[in-house]
Amino acid sequence: MLPMGPQPSIRPYRPADRAAVATVCVLTAFEGGDSRQRYPDEELMPTLFAAPYCHLEPELAFVLDDGSGSAVGYVVGTADTQRFVKDFRETWIPRVADRYPALTAAPRTPTEEMVELLHTPERMVLPELAAYPAHLHIDLLPDWQRRGFGRGLMRTFLAALHDRGVPAVHLGMVTANTAARAFYDRLGFHEIPVPDPGPLTYLGRSTAAGPP
Repeated sequence: MLPMGPQPSIRPYRPADRAAVATVCVLTAFEGGDSRQRYPDEELMPTLFAAPYCHLEPELAFVLDDGSGSAVGYVVGTADTQRFVKDFRETWIPRVADRYPALTAAPRTPTEEMVELLHTPERMVLPELAAYPAHLHIDLLPDWQRRGFGRGLMRTFLAALHDRGVPAVHLGMVTANTAARAFYDRLGFHEIPVPDPGPLTYLGRSTAAGPP
């Protein structure tokens, strides 16, 4: 029998994963696909949706390692959205504001819309989500999707939240990303009604063991 090569595995995030995690984010950040045409600055989307979690709450950041040490997927998040928003405002924005200063007028481009989101983290706190204090972002490169790895990442993240006594988690997904919605439905997430959600659909579930 031939020896097996390195096997993919889920492991805690390491600082050396920063660039790979950013790449995964960029290649999945526009309705689940490559965001580079819409957002040419390849630091922009990771600055909103991946890097702050790795910096502020690294103990809740996990990656899918392809077996050679390279991250090809990740799940990141926070156990406490209200605290995360405070830390984002006080700690994260000052780190990135030189590159992405606050707008002085209404946003006119997709990039400016993202910069406005960067400077308004309080948008993450909604009364309808109070019973789901944690939130998450999960992304995998296309070649690693539909192979059970997303389910494994979610199981790892939910277990970490449950171990910390966090009862439930939510996420906001772009409604147009129907493949993502099917994934979350299979994992036991349900829709959380939120007035005027814009392009997003909010989903939530208990952190207790279940479909993942």
